[in-house]
Amino acid sequence: MTKFKELGLKDEILKALDELKFEEVFPIQEAVIPVLLSKRDVIGQAHTGSGKTAAFALSMLQQITPKKGIQGLVVAPTRELAMQIAGEIKKFGKYTGIKTAVVYGGQGMGIQLDILERGVEIVVATPGRLIDHLKRGSIELMDIEHIVLDEADTMLDMGFIDDIQFILDLAPEERTMSLYSATMPTEILRLSEEYLKNPKQFLLDADDLSLEDIEQAFLVIKDREKFDFLINFIKKVKGQVIVFCSTKYRTRDVAKFLHQEKFNAVAIEGDMSQHRREQSMAKFRSGKADILVATDVASRGIDVPRVGLVINYDVPNQEMVYFHRIGRTARAGAKGRAITFVSYSSVGDWNLIKRQIKVDLKDLNKEMGIEIKIPDPLKRQIPSRRYGGQQRSSYSRGSRYGGYGRSDRGRDRGKSGDRGGGNRYSSRSKW
Repeated sequence: MTKFKELGLKDEILKALDELKFEEVFPIQEAVIPVLLSKRDVIGQAHTGSGKTAAFALSMLQQITPKKGIQGLVVAPTRELAMQIAGEIKKFGKYTGIKTAVVYGGQGMGIQLDILERGVEIVVATPGRLIDHLKRGSIELMDIEHIVLDEADTMLDMGFIDDIQFILDLAPEERTMSLYSATMPTEILRLSEEYLKNPKQFLLDADDLSLEDIEQAFLVIKDREKFDFLINFIKKVKGQVIVFCSTKYRTRDVAKFLHQEKFNAVAIEGDMSQHRREQSMAKFRSGKADILVATDVASRGIDVPRVGLVINYDVPNQEMVYFHRIGRTARAGAKGRAITFVSYSSVGDWNLIKRQIKVDLKDLNKEMGIEIKIPDPLKRQIPSRRYGGQQRSSYSRGSRYGGYGRSDRGRDRGKSGDRGGGNRYSSRSKW
């Protein structure tokens, strides 16, 4: 395995890496760092947890000069991811004298202006807040030499593509640029063609979507049974747990129920203020909270080494979201586990994801002796209702989590009492 000292990095950077116990280079780092140091653009297709942050951060730190203004820019889709990247850059650059600022919406502009006025060399930003600073003149791109677009496909999904083009049009033509994305939709390829010059492409995800360091399992159950199984699995875990839900309503409910069961849990979802989200993440990162319940807004912005188990409370709506979620465990080469709860209405979505998984999956229904009884949809109709003289059949809404006839991703409503009884599903399984 290649060592970091073989890449020609500064002694100041190597000293910080040594303190962090970083010795052997990950594949994407070995591939990308020499190319970026040669000032050639890069397109990297790599899943979360592959080490791409160090790949672009170390290259940037190697070539930036302290006290010469803003020379490096990293654009990320979410506040959590921007904060994580900035934190990593600060660790790697501890002895370089290079200062990093993170700017994002939800934090007071005054705080960010004070930091920028004191002088920084690298800015990590979300698109909207970066544009606010550009329009105010508090950030200028005239001296930018290194630009990174991280999680480009997520920025596309969130509607930031026009903002990205606005930002890049203000940057100097002579710069080194890298773009990282888990998938490469047409719009991202067009963006790369327009703004990157003769980029070297590293499609590392093509053979590495399996996340082989993670034991992956699934359990097909009724939606109303999920909470009892969740409690059962959490009680067996040594280390921290992340529970991913598909809606903010579900996230709130699951966090509330965990509190009622005396678990030390925190939540992150889209309607929370930035201050509350930061408080939740701080508690989880410091180990003061054992369980994080989150929507997919956090699936690409959590880097906590102690996470031993990820539970997909709901089946995600895209294949790549699944890999980003479970990539929160098994960080930096460690081992991890992931369990997906598949409600009867989500079996079809789960089957699509299973086709992309390249390791053996544990079928917990077989291991735990739980029979699957998916109702015949033709036998689930309730008496027809009349709408304007016409008859329409309707599926029963079932339990508080949407019943058999509704998707997990639907809005969760109802009273908290219907959880399917007590903890009836204890098992000898290690899961």
